[in-house]
Amino acid sequence: MFDPRLQAKILNVVDVSYGGENGFNQAIELSAEILSNVKFIQEKRLIVKYFEELSQDTGKYVFGVDDTLKALEMGAVEILIVWENLDMNRYVLKNITTGEIIIKHLNKDQDAVQSNFRDASTNAELEVQEKMSLLEWFANEYKKFGCTLEFVTNKSQEGSQFCRGFGGIGGILRYQLDMRTFDEYSDEEANEDSE
Repeated sequence: MFDPRLQAKILNVVDVSYGGENGFNQAIELSAEILSNVKFIQEKRLIVKYFEELSQDTGKYVFGVDDTLKALEMGAVEILIVWENLDMNRYVLKNITTGEIIIKHLNKDQDAVQSNFRDASTNAELEVQEKMSLLEWFANEYKKFGCTLEFVTNKSQEGSQFCRGFGGIGGILRYQLDMRTFDEYSDEEANEDSE
């Protein structure tokens, strides 16, 4: 009954317990070994590995733009994970009073807020020197940090959780790193500078 042209394309036959999307997802999971080279399965495995690092609290994970970029600069990131639709821009700004260069990462909502283009301490205007999509910047620069770059979608349950819960950016680290100590250190530095 099945068209012979399609018959040749069948890789596996599985029994599923559900219909609709749940049944489709179950079929994909049951066929994971055969589909191991399919991007969807690779993405699921990567994010599951990331979530395992989180749940075991190994300290070998990072999330959020600021922490991920700090870890990148330290060369600690082994696998950089970024949502393929990350809607964020990287700005190189120059304080027109002091000449200081400031780098900011802003989403579409923050782009519209004029105070993001003023220096917080001096209220001096910041001139845009360069504006680039953060995705594009990662694609161009990730090799300099010695990591691999993996783009993920929000199509799978795991991918959706990563994008919503972690802002669509994070990484698996080479070694254990407690980002809170770096935040405290930079707070102490800021206090010393202001004294």
